[in-house]
Parts: sequence; C-alpha cells; structure tokens
Amino acid sequence: MKFVDLSHTFEDGMPGFKMKTGSESIINYTAQIKPFLKHEDSKAIYQGKASFEITQMSFQTSLGTYLDSPFHRFPDKRDISKITLDEVILPGIVIALHHYNPHEMIGLNIITKTIATKNLTGMAVLFNFNWSYYWGTDQYYDYPFISEEIIDFLISKKVKLVGVDTLNIDDSHNLYRPAHTKLLQEDILIVENLTNLENLLSKEFRFFAVPLKAKNTAAMPIRAFAELNL
Repeated sequence: MKFVDLSHTFEDGMPGFKMKTGSESIINYTAQIKPFLKHEDSKAIYQGKASFEITQMSFQTSLGTYLDSPFHRFPDKRDISKITLDEVILPGIVIALHHYNPHEMIGLNIITKTIATKNLTGMAVLFNFNWSYYWGTDQYYDYPFISEEIIDFLISKKVKLVGVDTLNIDDSHNLYRPAHTKLLQEDILIVENLTNLENLLSKEFRFFAVPLKAKNTAAMPIRAFAELNL
C-alpha cells in the first residue's frame, strides 16, 4: 500500500485568496497559528512532572487545500457537516493539462481523448495543471482554468467530485462562477489548491478529501491524499 500526500502545508501566514472590497482595498485570506498554552507555562500546573502545548488557530475556511460544500454557493444547500464519508473517499482519475498559460481556458476537445470513453460515475476527477509549483508566489494567482463545456461534460458523466491544483476552479474574471454554480447545484463537490497530482498520472487510486464535521460551514481545509492500487 502506498499513499501520496496531495495537500499544501497549513501554516501561520500561509497564502490564500486576495479579495478586493468595494473601496478597492484588498483582504488577504490567511491563517494565524500561535501557542495558546506553551510547554514552559504548563509545567507548574503539573508540578513539573509533565508539560503540554495547546495551539490556537484562526483562519477562513476557504484556505489551503480545501473542500467546498454546496452551501458555499447556495444558502439553502448542505453545509460541510452534512457531507458523508462516501462522498469524499472515492476512486479517482488525474487529467494532465500541462504547459498552459495564465488565464487560458481549456476546452473540452483537449480532454475528450483521455476520458470520453471512461465510466466516470461516482469518481473524483482531478485536473493537474502543475500550478502548485507556483504556490506562495504571485504567479499562483494567475492560472488556467477548465471551460464551461468541460463542466457540463463532467455533470453529464455523473462525477462526484472535481479537484484542481490551482487557486480556484473558476476563472477569477467570470463573476458567474460557472464551475461552482453548476457543480455545487448538482451536489458535485469541489477541492481546490491540490498538489503533487503529477505523481498520480496513469495510476489507479482512491482519493481522500475528508474535512472536519463542522456545522454551518461552507468550506473546510482537508488533508487530501491518494491511496494507490499497487
């Protein structure tokens, strides 16, 4: 049995979305991680016989490698706590979309040779742009993306989850957000900011994208990984 880690490290000050407000100021998504109780401060509680570290974290849930629930897009749909385990532990396939440019849209004709004849029902379909190479740089915010044609194709194939190794599955300039709108409307889950997908090309694997069972939560960071069928 072999596992491939598909998650970015979750850490203090990590990169996230940059969102413009109405006043044109920019809100940076990030995590704040610090000790709540340090080892040296807890020793006295245990009369020097033991010590413990307790960590405090504050972050937006759309951060790092994370899962979007339908509630992220639609206020009347399921939140993260309603996602069942069989929806986030799935057979997976990786589609290579290498050597594309920032803001370039990938058409259906590019991927049909790879998956047109495959049974994708109930699968996690993961798109590997090799964009995680730019994680932590300004280049990461300008990325290629899949077309609405591909989105419709995936829905017709009855996939269960779609993932990307980019900041966003949608074109940041398209305010309609077709991938989030169409996929989440159909209860097809979304994972963004994956990494190491190139290690799964042409391999059979099970994809794990299990979040905390958090109530009234639209999205949640995950420890995404793959279990290879050896």
